[in-house]
Amino acid sequence: MANANELKPFILRWEGGFADVPGDHGGATNKGVTIGTFRTFFGQDKTVADLKALTDAQWMHVFTKGFWNPCHGDEIQNQSLANIIVDWAWGSGTINAIKRVQTAIGVKSDGVVGAITLGKLNAEPHWCFDRIKAARRNFLVAIAQKPNQSKFLKGWMNRLNAITWHE
Repeated sequence: MANANELKPFILRWEGGFADVPGDHGGATNKGVTIGTFRTFFGQDKTVADLKALTDAQWMHVFTKGFWNPCHGDEIQNQSLANIIVDWAWGSGTINAIKRVQTAIGVKSDGVVGAITLGKLNAEPHWCFDRIKAARRNFLVAIAQKPNQSKFLKGWMNRLNAITWHE
């Protein structure tokens, strides 16, 4: 089974520390946690200063409760497959990513990882990985067509290409 602690260093390596990049729809972000997500988990009164002081424990709480668990990462047998799914959720929102993953692998796109989705993922992990990676690539290219988003495409593609298949 996949393990959240295996994916954690990958995400942190790509996210870095605090940033507030003009044109980034997430706004102020620390270690990949947007101010909006931070407020969802820790209170609407939280400030950018609170986000800047994000602890490792807070980060892991957001990661597991908001992304890993809704994707049922612990129930995905292959780590590479869990990595590409949860990383997509991390970057694009959990429900959006799950729906797109479901469409890519040919199951009902309802945004909920249930028995049918898990069954398909675990029965054909390499095939699913390839389909999901291609769908994510197309998704990122489409986003880059929007004004002020093309500047992010190279980094997004480097990150996606760093997620590789392993048995």
